[in-house]
Amino acid sequence: MGGCLVRCEAGDFIQKYTKQLLKWLLVIAILVIIVYTFRDSAGPILAQLKATAPTVVIGICVMAMVYHLLEGLITTVLARQYVPDFTLRQGVTNALLCSFYRVATLGSGAGIAALVYLGDQGVSYGESFGLYMMQYALHKSGIAVFSLIFYLASCSFMNRYFAQYQWLLLAGYGITAVITLCLVLFACSRRFHYVAQRLLEWVNRKCRGKLAGQLQQLEEQCAMLEASTDRLLKRPRILLAVMAINLVKFCFFYGIPYLSFAGTGEIGFLKTLAITSLSVMLAAVLPAPAGIGSTEFVFTGLASQIVGMDTAGAVALLYRFGTFVFPFLVGGIVVVIRRVQKRRKHRQ
Repeated sequence: MGGCLVRCEAGDFIQKYTKQLLKWLLVIAILVIIVYTFRDSAGPILAQLKATAPTVVIGICVMAMVYHLLEGLITTVLARQYVPDFTLRQGVTNALLCSFYRVATLGSGAGIAALVYLGDQGVSYGESFGLYMMQYALHKSGIAVFSLIFYLASCSFMNRYFAQYQWLLLAGYGITAVITLCLVLFACSRRFHYVAQRLLEWVNRKCRGKLAGQLQQLEEQCAMLEASTDRLLKRPRILLAVMAINLVKFCFFYGIPYLSFAGTGEIGFLKTLAITSLSVMLAAVLPAPAGIGSTEFVFTGLASQIVGMDTAGAVALLYRFGTFVFPFLVGGIVVVIRRVQKRRKHRQ
């Protein structure tokens, strides 16, 4: 019995780190492709980065923190439907923890970090699971809506530079719409859950019961989602408020490149929002862990049509710093502080 347990634990350990290794290998492969593609522009891009004013970097950090403040506000609004005394500080802490573990685990640990933290603050596992899925579904929906709004608002400008990519852009919108719809349905639709369970049952029968564990897990997750999201679905004003905060929130993340573009005078704020949101939406379709590499690749490809490869590449790296590296560093400080506080409590 003990030997079997050890083998199972060893197998789980190997499987876990094999997945992590494959993620890093995929990221490295994507980065190699990007470096090779833009190899002739590496020098000018670095020169652009060196010429970046410190005030631009400070502005990027401020916009990133405002984004996380609004992300924390969304978590707070949703969490208060379960725990009325949930505070904005707790919501912002959750947002920063998710940013830290999103980088540390290449995307897979953000959700787990949120569930653990929300659980520590009094939100039950089932409720936190439903809250996180609903928040993520609304986040993805907001990306598509935001991109469409600002694409239409800058339609003549976007068509002037990207008309040749029209079918590719439409395909990106179509794929994003399907992914978003599936997320929303999985978060709150009982009929979707029923169909998914029946489909997995059929596959399980064809596989002679090999997927029984996955089927049971799906049934448990669906039951938890239905129980926890019912409370949110009965409050449509809350969901509309969250969607509105999402749209404001994206203005800060997608507006980060404007701080760099402002010096060129070639791209205004609204057009920057249109290009960046479109880049993020299209990059989300690519199978890159945590979006590493894919966002830079798409953004550089689109923005280079207007400001040139050198500037576009430098701005893409600054955007990655503001949306990925800086929140990771701040989140790391939050992780250290929480661990120190927990140790002090244990000593007492």
